[in-house]
Amino acid sequence: MNTPLGVILAGGLATRMGGGDKGLLKIGGRSLLSHVIDRLSQQVGRLALNANGDPERFADLNLPVLPDTIEGFAGPLAGVLAGLDWAAEQGADSIVTAAADTPFFPRDLVARLTDAAEGQTYPLVLATTPRTGDEALKSGGGKRVNRHPTFGLWPVALRDDLRDALNDGLRKVVLWTDKHDGREALFPADPFDPFFNVNTPDDLARAQELLEKA
Repeated sequence: MNTPLGVILAGGLATRMGGGDKGLLKIGGRSLLSHVIDRLSQQVGRLALNANGDPERFADLNLPVLPDTIEGFAGPLAGVLAGLDWAAEQGADSIVTAAADTPFFPRDLVARLTDAAEGQTYPLVLATTPRTGDEALKSGGGKRVNRHPTFGLWPVALRDDLRDALNDGLRKVVLWTDKHDGREALFPADPFDPFFNVNTPDDLARAQELLEKA
């Protein structure tokens, strides 16, 4: 498998932040997107941004902007598909996705996802972290990890299968990954979950605190 390309998923509706682009919110004087770009660009061959609407608002990032090709808001899988179609044009075998509102994801994300995919016909791996504290007591069918479906390794070879699934109405990421025997890569959640994402104003304040401690 050649080096994956990177796709930042920024197609969410941000309803709990009042709408708009969460990735353009700032911590440490820089946008969340800038922090994500810094981390992911060092781990992949090339980088693109999945976002809908006017791409000019991201012009200063100097990245290809990939809109969803599935009509309506189809969730993160639509962004994955847009990324896979772009990667196919680049001659790549796979992509790794990261969310635009998650500035502290692991710096070895790509390496650990690709290691977990060893031996798979089609590399398909989601990032996970252990459930801790009160989370460990919640019902979940005995599942002791949290899966982070916007952070994954995805094979270009399955893009048409994903397109068909989306056109048939599939929206839940893990239903598709489980169908194709997707694997999981476990990341530590100490001293905090590195996949912590900004959904609310309180989350943004916490992200600022975490940045200052980093």
